[in-house]
Amino acid sequence: MKIYLDVSCLNRPFDDQSQARIRLESEATTMILEQCDVGSWHQVSSEMATIEIEGIPDADRRARVQLLLLDAKPVLKLTGAIYERAETLETLGFKAADAVHVAAAEALKVDVFQTCDDRLCRLAKRRQAQLSVQVANPLDWLKEIGHDVDS
Repeated sequence: MKIYLDVSCLNRPFDDQSQARIRLESEATTMILEQCDVGSWHQVSSEMATIEIEGIPDADRRARVQLLLLDAKPVLKLTGAIYERAETLETLGFKAADAVHVAAAEALKVDVFQTCDDRLCRLAKRRQAQLSVQVANPLDWLKEIGHDVDS
């Protein structure tokens, strides 16, 4: 299984864990990363994630989030074709950075593109017919495939 985690997922373990939803999404993201570490699943990403991570103002947090991206193979270079697809996705209502992530995930032919961004998940669900990738919240996706995240 090939999984693309966007930066909202990679950031989640470092967010304030006092809210139940954030804690559960953190646990879900951690479970997914653990499955990638043991080779059951494969984490992939794109230069868009690298660009977003470089924009994290807190140097300590940026370094920790970067470590979660390090195992992603491959990290896809952004090409003209990806930007063209992203422009099309923008016409469907996707924000520019989200459109690039989705276009990259499609180019990588991932099984699922994971995000903790509710707006992106809702929009992708409405536009699923125009996408060639499933977009899902990591917690919801784990439940969908039968993994339990009750801690």
